[in-house]
Amino acid sequence: MERNNEIAAVIFDCDGVLVDSEPIANRLFHRCLVDLGLELSAEETNDRFMGRSMQDCIEDVERLLARRVDAAVWSGLAERTQLAFDAELQPVMDIEHVLQGLDLPRCVASSGSHGKIRHSLRITGLTRYFEHICSADDVSAGKTAPDLFLLAAKTLSVPPAACVVIEDSLPGVRGAVAAGMRAFGYCERSADAALAAAGATTFRDMRKLPALLKGRVLG
Repeated sequence: MERNNEIAAVIFDCDGVLVDSEPIANRLFHRCLVDLGLELSAEETNDRFMGRSMQDCIEDVERLLARRVDAAVWSGLAERTQLAFDAELQPVMDIEHVLQGLDLPRCVASSGSHGKIRHSLRITGLTRYFEHICSADDVSAGKTAPDLFLLAAKTLSVPPAACVVIEDSLPGVRGAVAAGMRAFGYCERSADAALAAAGATTFRDMRKLPALLKGRVLG
């Protein structure tokens, strides 16, 4: 797909890009899986489930277990995760500096629910930077499908080819590329080789993002 020459909008993932939630969520999710009888390490849990919607994760867990899991297990996990977020969640280092200096239209496009996204932004003080939020709840197919990113572009009234996506997960990068967008892969907690192989321009320090966007030229 041909791209426009200029970056016209920036689409941000939430978990791991705006808020440093991945270590908290992965710790609690891994503990839940162990209690269910799944023998996955914390690293394996992170690699398998990071960046996916909760419904997608639940379906995968049930396939691995070859049985249904009571809904109370997942509601209990959601409650524990929210309590942990309230106590521990912080913005990703230097992301507020990036957002303060960004003069392009922007949107959040996350695999989380609207409630989870808004709660995370509120307790980290980032709500004021985003007028538009798109959730996996809004589309029929989450990441790695392009649907969520295409919805974000439509919400911003910007052609997909003129959007850049900031992601930290493999499903997210694949979804952005499938949408015909350029992906910048924030790999402070992710494998940069995997994100790069999926088509992302990778960076480890959020302070470098403004320089990546500065030229506003899509390759």
